[in-house]
Parts: sequence; C-alpha cells; structure tokens
Amino acid sequence: MSHLSIEASTPLCLLQDAGRFGVRHLGVTQGGGLDWRSLSWANWLLGNQLNAPVIEITLGGFCVVAEEDCLLALAGADLGAQLDGQALLPWRSFKLRKGQRLQFTQPLSGARAYLAAPGGFDAPKVLGSSATVVREALGGPDGLGRPLAKGATLSYHGEPPLLVRTLPDEHVPNFNTDAPLDLVLGAQHGQFTGLSLFDAFNTPWTLDSRGDRMGIRLLGAALEYQGQPMISEGIPLGAVQVPPDGQPIVLLNDRQTIGGYPRLGALTPLSLARLAQCLPGAAVRLRPVVQEVAHREQVEYLRRF
Repeated sequence: MSHLSIEASTPLCLLQDAGRFGVRHLGVTQGGGLDWRSLSWANWLLGNQLNAPVIEITLGGFCVVAEEDCLLALAGADLGAQLDGQALLPWRSFKLRKGQRLQFTQPLSGARAYLAAPGGFDAPKVLGSSATVVREALGGPDGLGRPLAKGATLSYHGEPPLLVRTLPDEHVPNFNTDAPLDLVLGAQHGQFTGLSLFDAFNTPWTLDSRGDRMGIRLLGAALEYQGQPMISEGIPLGAVQVPPDGQPIVLLNDRQTIGGYPRLGALTPLSLARLAQCLPGAAVRLRPVVQEVAHREQVEYLRRF
C-alpha cells in the first residue's frame, strides 16, 4: 500500500470517479468528475480502469507529499503544478519520490486538474460509486461525502506501470478553443419566442461566478418561455433549464434529480467536459445539434481510448 499526505486543500478538491448510476429514482444524483475526458485520460496514463477514483482539483490550492516512492498521473487543467518547486505539465505520468511535494498553485489553462494513482485511490463504494457529493454526504475516502482535508492521508494498492507515459498531442483537449457548445434541443424548445431562440444561439453567454458542481448560470439575453406551467420531470446531465428570469442554467453532475423549469435542451457530454474547464467570466456560445450527430461524435471519441 502507498500513501499521500495532504498538506493543503480547499472545499473544491474532491475524490471523484465516473459517477453514480441507476439510483436517480431514489433521489440520489450522479456525481462524478465534471470533466470526464480528463478523468479518463488520467487513469489511461497509468493503465487503470477509466472510471477509477482520482482527485479532482478545482482552481488549485492543493498540495500532497509522498510517503513512499510512487508513480502518479496528471491530466486536465494546468493549475501551475510544481514538483518540489519545478513546473510539472499535465497529460503525463511522473515519479514522485518519498518526501517530495506536489503543489497546485493557480489556473494557467483550464479550471480542473485530475490526479490519478495506480489502481485508483482507495475509497468505499456507496451505491456503486466512490464519487463525492457533499450535499448528499456520499462518497469520498470515508464514504461520507467530505472534501479532501489538510492532514488527511490517501492510499492506493495498485501496481505502477514500468514506464512513464505522455498523452500524444493529438489527444490533448484544447481548453482555449472558442468552439461553440453543442446542445441537443429539448421538448420545450419550441415554446420559447422566436427572438429568444435567435438570441440563444447567436449571442454570447457569460459564465456566472456563482457556478458550482450543481450548475452554472449563463448570463446574457433573457429568454422568454410562452408555454404552459410544467409538472416536475427528470433532469438529464447537461440540461439547460430556463427559470423565470430568463437566464439559463446548465445543470451538472451534482444537479437535483427532478425539476419543473422549461428546458432549452441538453449539452452533449463532450461540450460538458469543455464547459467544466471554463473559468468564471468566460464567454461561450451555444450551437443546436441533432441527437444522432451528438451520439456519433461521442462514440468516435470513446474509440480513442
């Protein structure tokens, strides 16, 4: 067994895996890494199962010390990681010697980094997953949904691969792209005014600084819904709800399981991964796509693994 000691952390640093499925009928949300691409690549770099538990580090402020020699992997945002003061870039596995310190300082590109260990970090499975959902007190190293705290110790049992590995450049996502976020239109989209639909897909949206793992509000033109009041219904990952003030909310992994606001549609998984790496205040655009196109792009991306 190998261990990492946490020297610094924030409430935004959590243990995550691919998420909790098959339990929404119980009112339990999904959880899991917001940028599923980076989480998967971090595990791939070590030969882990792609959904093995990793550390999701949001915006920096995290530091660990190795209690034994180890081999870890880092993917996702460049949060100014430093290994004993020397810069460490993401998208690679790397050796950490006993007593060495790995520190994440501040966002340089992207918002969330994913740190993986051989075999995945040890954590009990609660309803089939180790994903941390603080609101529901589920998941994490102790199963109680707590953020990673200063002074805690993380362990893992997996055997490290023999060689360090770097992700080929063609697979590294571009977090600085201005490509629009693809949205599959929802059942209520035809009940918004024509001007609202034009504005939704032809004007930029600004990410509200108050976003969290439950959802991100988009600030921009107010969208007007003209349909009848709705009965609450199930909410998929990436749903774009429009409350009465007309400012859309993109619902993320820790969303509620049902809701009664009309939905413009839902972002595709690939677009959600890109959104998870956008910092507050960033400008984004939406682009409507049909479900068949979104499904084909998702299948083609998964084949890269």
